[in-house]
Amino acid sequence: MELPGGVQAWAVSDPALLKELLTDDRVSKDPRQHWAAWANGEITPDWPLFTWVAVTNMFTAYGGDHRRLRKLVSVAFTARRTEAMRPWITQMVADLLDGLAQTPAGEAVDLREAYCYPIPIQVISRLFGVEDEATGKELRRLVDNIFNTAISAEDAVATFAGIHEVLSGLVALKRETPGDDLTSVLISAREEDGSTLTEAELVDTLILMISAGHETTVNLLDNAVHALLTHPEQLALVRAGKANWSDVIEETLRVEAPVASLPLRYAVDDITTRGVHIAKGEAILASYAAAGRHPDHHGPTADRFDVTRVDKEHLAFGYGVHRCLGAPLAQLEAEVALPALFERFPGLALAVPEEELEPVESFISHGHLRLPVRLG
Repeated sequence: MELPGGVQAWAVSDPALLKELLTDDRVSKDPRQHWAAWANGEITPDWPLFTWVAVTNMFTAYGGDHRRLRKLVSVAFTARRTEAMRPWITQMVADLLDGLAQTPAGEAVDLREAYCYPIPIQVISRLFGVEDEATGKELRRLVDNIFNTAISAEDAVATFAGIHEVLSGLVALKRETPGDDLTSVLISAREEDGSTLTEAELVDTLILMISAGHETTVNLLDNAVHALLTHPEQLALVRAGKANWSDVIEETLRVEAPVASLPLRYAVDDITTRGVHIAKGEAILASYAAAGRHPDHHGPTADRFDVTRVDKEHLAFGYGVHRCLGAPLAQLEAEVALPALFERFPGLALAVPEEELEPVESFISHGHLRLPVRLG
């Protein structure tokens, strides 16, 4: 397939083949070592996806570099630290619902903007110690641009520079006044041999964590609400106790993956599989949303939202050594936010016909531009 700027890549949508490639040592995420287009100077800062490939963190690392970076970063995402967020998330959700309850009767509200967005951005800001409201708003704008694959060349360059400037400032602040936050933890993280994250790795790791921990969870909440409102019989099963909220979350992740396609991986050597030849140095796009709907795995009903489906296996959080470290946090946010919303507003309904909803301007991010609802 052809990505923006005429860049070509192999799109892989078969879940079995994706698993095979995602655990194959002949597949790398490091463009500097293994992408022919990068080595040839074809990838420049004005490319819309430049931030996705130019950062230096575990997202773009390979082999020993990836193991080193993931080990350093994993200390910030312990199960204890994640679960400790539950009471605070519960209170934040209650406050947001109180605010929504002030909406005049019958008036439509954009639930993506008023509910799905605030939860992840407030969680990620608290986790990383972003206390300044203006900084939080600027981070949101920049992250939105990173996921916008229709962005102009000029905005792509400005976004790359802008997010590095904001997060370099956060690192400087936390060095002076460390706190109980993940930025401070990452600054002090050390391996047994005393090695730490370099300055570039530290800032770029923050870019990865804040981007991955924000937009993806917005889409998970957005898509789950949309799925339930457009499949009332499925919502009825949950309310009748014939399915639970974990079923809703897992089925949403399968059939409406928050990340549709994730750039990029690269062939370290020539790879021939399933009759297809991927040449050394060529790029590979992991098509997670398509994989979740693949009939070879989920049968003829693969494209249907069904909370009672026995096999809800998905690749929405990736697979193998690069599986998302923040997956438990995203699931926690959904576990709290979704039941609270439908309990508070049992008459919740879409405010526009479903066909009027528009997708976000991205082939990476999978959600809606707006989700207009009436609270009932």
